[in-house]
Amino acid sequence: METALTRLTGVRHPIVQTGMGWVAGPRLVSATANAGALGILASATMTLDRLRAAVREVRARTDAPFGVNLRADAADAGDRARILIEEGVRVASFALAPSRELIGELKEAGVVVIPTVGARRHAEKVAGWGADAVLVQGAEGGGHTGEVATTVLLPQVLDAVDIPVVAAGGFFDGRGLVAALAYGAAGVAMGTRFLLTSDSTVPEAVKARYLAATVRDVTVTRAVDGLPHRMLRTELVDALENSGRVQALFHATRRASRFRRLSGITWRRMVRDGLALRHGKDLTWSQVLLAANTPMLLKASMVDGRTDLGVMASGQVAGVIDDLPSCAELVERIMREAEDTRRRLTASR
Repeated sequence: METALTRLTGVRHPIVQTGMGWVAGPRLVSATANAGALGILASATMTLDRLRAAVREVRARTDAPFGVNLRADAADAGDRARILIEEGVRVASFALAPSRELIGELKEAGVVVIPTVGARRHAEKVAGWGADAVLVQGAEGGGHTGEVATTVLLPQVLDAVDIPVVAAGGFFDGRGLVAALAYGAAGVAMGTRFLLTSDSTVPEAVKARYLAATVRDVTVTRAVDGLPHRMLRTELVDALENSGRVQALFHATRRASRFRRLSGITWRRMVRDGLALRHGKDLTWSQVLLAANTPMLLKASMVDGRTDLGVMASGQVAGVIDDLPSCAELVERIMREAEDTRRRLTASR
């Protein structure tokens, strides 16, 4: 199926596997790429040396195009971008809007730039700065998210920009792909659906927790770091939401102490990092501590399997997913469902 996305990135199918922290590592990304979709390597938690090694590991596993997700607000974003350029990575994706200068540097080197946006005005801004495409995530998507549903946000962005638009938030099968294409999107991006594959390195007990979830078990909370964050409802979420400020601070301090021992960072560094993440928001001290520990909270679940300690970011689609196919099986099934759906629509005219 050829679309503006497949032509832009060189993949066979208009499907993107998003750059999920601690989840989208070389094994998942290369499996996605070999299946004909666009795998995105998550780099925010990697050192520069580990990023270069991970890119080379993906390259050793596949000849297909793939991308790397970068944090535009990272102090070393320029150094990370240069690694992508030096290693010949096809796509750079961003969770936050990259600067005009960074977009220009990447594009000059032939790297396709695809920022993720959650509002029409953000899409207009990065398109004006030269982004090659945008990934639009509606409120159904996992992790930090906005308030506008994909079915409302997507047409707004499509009407506002003339670059390819990839739809994210609520997609998991071929019917969703056809629906996105009908809106005018060039493809779909999925996180939770790729997390729940046999190629994902997430511990099996954690995957089982996702598979057991209903749509009502996926919630949006500000209790963790002050920002709307879509995740599975867990003991941590319940404890924070049902606590007053004093109790919440107790829970946050206890968990921060555990993660400080695991990560080796000092209390001073932890508080400084948390305050840096406030972005002018009125966060409680418990949220400051947890904001600084968000990467470790994710690692606790996604790597260490500690669902009692960690955060389990999740799209709403977790409530309708009940299997763990390989990436190859998943992509083949989605494309088959999409073709069947298009045939049914054509036959019903």
